[in-house]
Amino acid sequence: MFRALFKSMSARLPSQCAVCRAWPAQPVCEACVVRFAQPRPRCRTCALPVVGAIEQCGACVRSPPPLDACVAAVAYEYPWSHLIVEFKFGARPGWASSFAMLLRSAPWVEPALENADLILPMPLSAQRMRERGFNQALELVRQLAPGRNGHGLLLRIRDTPPQSALKRAERLQNVRHAFAVEPLRIGELAGAKVVLVDDVMTSGASMYAAADTLRAAGAAHITGLVLARADPPQGNSR
Repeated sequence: MFRALFKSMSARLPSQCAVCRAWPAQPVCEACVVRFAQPRPRCRTCALPVVGAIEQCGACVRSPPPLDACVAAVAYEYPWSHLIVEFKFGARPGWASSFAMLLRSAPWVEPALENADLILPMPLSAQRMRERGFNQALELVRQLAPGRNGHGLLLRIRDTPPQSALKRAERLQNVRHAFAVEPLRIGELAGAKVVLVDDVMTSGASMYAAADTLRAAGAAHITGLVLARADPPQGNSR
């Protein structure tokens, strides 16, 4: 698993590892992947950490999220938090290949991709696209499933303030009515198994709002795949 990831990274032009500065590696060397990408037990529906063989966290048992499953490759912490910021805001769309390989190495990702009827990126608003120049989720999907992505089916119809500075309740309100399905393609969702891909999941508000929109349009099963999950401080829930 880690060997395949290293080969994917090394296939690009030689460069230093962005973490330990080893040469050559791009953007993370094999040793750093092995050190920082070990799997952790996570809730099957929100991808937050759980203990031992527990499959679902208490919050999801009490209030099931709109995702049928959710998988995260790594925690949003050092070194991945810094690398993902560089990926999104440092004009490094070429890193998507390596990050997609990292995501594929997470348990249950390959079966989710193989069984999906539609693989959709979380969309960006037109304003964010102009600012950033590319949609990092779409770049991941293009690497995860070449020729199978459903780009353009799920739309971001309302630009919203950044979620990072908001509390959970504010985040949920912030993304209400932010998504829609392309009217001419709504028939594609009837009974469909959908995989929804994003780079980072923090509170889950954006992905849950998107999943609600897909469910209302007829999707039968929705799996969220995220490169990194922001784990709350011990004792806090989602």
